[in-house]
Amino acid sequence: MGSEHDADDWASDEFGDANLGDARLSRRLVVLARRLASSPQVSLPQSLRPAELKAAYRFFDNEQIDTNSVLAPHITQTLGRMNQVPVVLAIQDTTEFNLSHLRATEGLGYVTGDNGRGFLMHSLLAVTPEGLPLGVLGMKTWARPNEKLGSKYQRKSRAIHDKESIKWIEGIEHLAALKSRCPGTQLVGIGDRESDVYEFFAAERPAGVDWLIRAAWNRRARHPQGYLWQVVLATSPAGHTELQVPARGARVQRTARLTLRYAPVRLRPPKARASQLCELDVFAIHVIEEDPPAGVEALEWMLLSSVPTTSPQQAFERLAWYARRWTIETWHRVLKSGCSIEARQFGTLDRFVRATALFAVVAWRILYTTLLARLDGELPCEVVLQAVEWRALYCRVHRSTRPPDRVPSLAQAALWIASLGGYLNRRNDPPPGPTVMWRGFLALYEITEMYRIFRQDE
Repeated sequence: MGSEHDADDWASDEFGDANLGDARLSRRLVVLARRLASSPQVSLPQSLRPAELKAAYRFFDNEQIDTNSVLAPHITQTLGRMNQVPVVLAIQDTTEFNLSHLRATEGLGYVTGDNGRGFLMHSLLAVTPEGLPLGVLGMKTWARPNEKLGSKYQRKSRAIHDKESIKWIEGIEHLAALKSRCPGTQLVGIGDRESDVYEFFAAERPAGVDWLIRAAWNRRARHPQGYLWQVVLATSPAGHTELQVPARGARVQRTARLTLRYAPVRLRPPKARASQLCELDVFAIHVIEEDPPAGVEALEWMLLSSVPTTSPQQAFERLAWYARRWTIETWHRVLKSGCSIEARQFGTLDRFVRATALFAVVAWRILYTTLLARLDGELPCEVVLQAVEWRALYCRVHRSTRPPDRVPSLAQAALWIASLGGYLNRRNDPPPGPTVMWRGFLALYEITEMYRIFRQDE
């Protein structure tokens, strides 16, 4: 997260090839990414100098800039990272930005909650099966008009293109369009229960593009048992596995022991659209917690996939893939909390959307650094930090004026950054999370700036 004087840094890598129709706008995007990443949690007047602030407002107010043009160079970099691995999980999810407290903001729509106002974002995040986020693949933002309030109750009678559910189909179509740019990588679209949409299953896709979702509906099946759940539960258990259930709200982290079943299933289309849709062959994977702790609802997943699943090992792999879905929720939390999107005052929906596209990449980088340190901590820290950053970091942590000649490991640098953010590194503490990491990055920026000032004559 270097200064605007660095020619070779993460902002140049992720945004340097932006084509915004004007070279000055492209340069401004890179500078904004650097500056806003240095203090993503504060307001623009706090993080930018007066001239920069004026330029930033002009940038976010420019109608020729949209989400796609801001994200395009980052997506290119993401595809480059994807080409280095055989399988990529393209996780889709929707999140809401509640801006009810900003009553003067133009263009907002209704969101969850009484009289809530804001906008929604449906995004696609590329993640390795090991859990490393490789980058953002796409974003769709919209505001729900007031006249559609209550329309969910007529969803069965509405065409798919008139529903928000179309976002899932657009997501798999987007993956299909990107496939030619990473021909050697299998892309697997991951979705939660909201993605249990029959038209999504039936969407055309090229070889190498698949999907894996969590079922929400006990769909009709072309089997004697008649319905999805009954078909799978009629099979014998295929084994057991354990799953780490992360803490969430009042829910504590725990380990769940699960019983596995799997089976090929031929699904029948919904009765209301049986004349328009064909029957489909899918692979079902079911797990259930047989003995949950007292007072805790048993964990149960029914997963459906286009990826052939004919052995226990393959079924366990599909479960592990779906378990990576939490990564996109963590990224959304970093975007909201670490980058304070909902606390900003841009005045219009369009400005919010353009800024959110930029901050989405800032949030990705924080999460990428956090998880890469866990997965491959022996890498040199220069895979994510510039030389001046890790040297400034070392000198600050060790209260030294002389950095070492050898580049520290990524795991060690991540611990130092986390310590700046308040991480105590006690014996039983979990690894540093995104919150302490982005706090540490904020401190690192200031430390690096001061390090540059004192070393500029050397």
